[in-house]
Amino acid sequence: MKFGEHLKSSLIRDYNFYYISYDDLKKELKNGLKSNGNNWSTALEENFLSSLEAELDKVYTFQKVKGAEISRRIKDSELNVKEVIDLIDSETPPLEQDFEDLEEELSDVIADVHDLAKFTRLNYTGFQKIIKKHDKQTGWNLKPIFHVRLDAKPFFKENYDSMVVKISTLYDLVRTRGNPVKGDSAAGGGQQNFVRQTTKYWVHPDNITELKLIILKHLPVLVFNTNKEFEKEDSAITSIYYDNKNLDLYYGRLRKDEGAEAHRLRWYGGMSSDTIFVERKTHREDWTGEKSVKARFPLKEKHVNSFMKGEFTVPQAFEKMRKDGKKSIKEIENLEALAMETQYTVLKDKLRPVVRSFYNRTAFQLPGDARVRISLDTELTMVREDDFDGIDRTNGNWRRMDIGVDWPFNQLPPKDVERFPYAVLEVKLQTQLGQEPPEWVRNLISSHLVEAVPKFSKFIHGVATLLPQRIDLIPFWLPQMNVDIRKPMLPNEIGIYRNNNHSNTNTSSGEYMDEEELIGNNTQFGSIEQVDNQLQQANDSNNENAPLLISNGQSQHQQSSLSRSHKLPILQPIIDKFNYWFTDENTYKVSRDTVFESKFAAPAGKKICVPVRVEPKVYFATERTFLSWISIALILSATTTSLLTYGDKVSLAASVGFFITTVLTILYSASIYIWRVINIRSKVVANYDDRYGPTGICVCLALSVFATFLFRVL
Repeated sequence: MKFGEHLKSSLIRDYNFYYISYDDLKKELKNGLKSNGNNWSTALEENFLSSLEAELDKVYTFQKVKGAEISRRIKDSELNVKEVIDLIDSETPPLEQDFEDLEEELSDVIADVHDLAKFTRLNYTGFQKIIKKHDKQTGWNLKPIFHVRLDAKPFFKENYDSMVVKISTLYDLVRTRGNPVKGDSAAGGGQQNFVRQTTKYWVHPDNITELKLIILKHLPVLVFNTNKEFEKEDSAITSIYYDNKNLDLYYGRLRKDEGAEAHRLRWYGGMSSDTIFVERKTHREDWTGEKSVKARFPLKEKHVNSFMKGEFTVPQAFEKMRKDGKKSIKEIENLEALAMETQYTVLKDKLRPVVRSFYNRTAFQLPGDARVRISLDTELTMVREDDFDGIDRTNGNWRRMDIGVDWPFNQLPPKDVERFPYAVLEVKLQTQLGQEPPEWVRNLISSHLVEAVPKFSKFIHGVATLLPQRIDLIPFWLPQMNVDIRKPMLPNEIGIYRNNNHSNTNTSSGEYMDEEELIGNNTQFGSIEQVDNQLQQANDSNNENAPLLISNGQSQHQQSSLSRSHKLPILQPIIDKFNYWFTDENTYKVSRDTVFESKFAAPAGKKICVPVRVEPKVYFATERTFLSWISIALILSATTTSLLTYGDKVSLAASVGFFITTVLTILYSASIYIWRVINIRSKVVANYDDRYGPTGICVCLALSVFATFLFRVL
């Protein structure tokens, strides 16, 4: 689908006159070239730049005005919620209808935030497309010049996290009818006999805001410090990963070796943070009966360098903690043991800073309840901290100081930074044995908004992309980073809907291209393109205050037209399928099951490492299989001996066949057993089934019996 067509089908009707006039700009380019004999003059360039500047002013002004309007609506909603909550303990408590009205009001605000985010990304893509088209058709390089103008009016850099946090707090109050869950925001839960499951997903930038708004309808944003106003810096998390020159920790974590460790130093917020957490992650195989663990202890920033060099001892590090008496003696002893092991490993293995990861995290969780925890990491960036190329980036410090939380770190050279193109969604579930996760979570992770990437690691990706010359094993996802993870939205799938259609807010992901791209030019990977596809609905309503609904594909999904539920309800599923396959929604030919390729190759000189889990029972099964083959060989050898001892000349001929079969069975089973053991110990991904052995033995036995019959007859 061409971008111009996609823009027309995806625009929000209420914002219709404030979008970039993409077709007009494209027409101005075409007419200018045509009128001047395909030569682009200075006068034409000035006129086009003026038109482009006017479009930028229009979009920027509307975005600022609409953003201010939403902020005012949030403040107004905050006053309304407070007014109703204050009535709970009064003589005239609020009615259920009061809370329903507030929920409807907040739902409409959520829809407006989603619409504005969608408007912003779609317009930014429009500017990127038209500039690219201009530079290609005219030969004039406008991109660097106009990017300066974009930076002066950065409508596309508007962050909606503060709005999300405020709306989440208000919606949680309304959803719980003024009784939000209380608890320690930092608590991880202490439930026993629970199954803990963690899965990671990639989220395309086009879907980030929508995903946040959907989740907050079910879980509040986790705020650690409710006594201060939310700031962008509050969500920043930075980690420094340690390794040695051989990158032993990288290979261990990549192969998922039993006991493989990762050592990192982490802090929250800006560079002024005084508390640094020293963390150790240890991988455990399931057959050990243990779980992979992450343990950490706090350390003051001023002591980090001396601690990593062994100059600041463990007793000194925990002296103040012992005096304060806020933790039990056993807890302190456990932390001291961890600190001692960490310090010993750093010194023994000569670990040093290698890679930094930075991201802004939005966490969703009920305070003190870790049964469902969802975190979304955006602006993920990896930065080099090593000195393997002779450049001491840290200057002897435990971290480099030329950057902080000033994403996207434009001051760094390209070889030192890797900006990850997607957000990372992590879903942590603690469910009782045999219990299913919440239905809304299942619908969310199976939707078009996310793409599952099992065992994705920021540390592994950072090393693999920033230090490619020092490694020969890479993770499975690396060769597929140029695959578009966007998928089409199916009918009735989870998303953001209004009860009316004055502005459609549901999204459908796919791909759209310019004319040049349609004839074979590849889209540059990593560009932030908006791919929303408006779902056309009939019988539009003019109700401006209709509630927003979160559809999970179930019965609570409401259509914009009531006529659908009264006309041909039995045939409606067939009609929906017909509309899906034969309308514009099917323009996007993307697989719904997975977007990754089934066949892909590693770059030259590299191998793809696919972790293989080997449990002890695998070795035992291999031995049992070998013993079964030997027992068959023993039976055959006994048959051979009997024929030789008690048979005649004809039996002698048959015994030769059984003898050859016996020898072949022993040689084949022994070679297969040795091959399997070697590959299992090396964790090689191979086909361990036996396709030919049983068939071959049967053929040999059949020939031996046939030879006996033949000699007997003749």
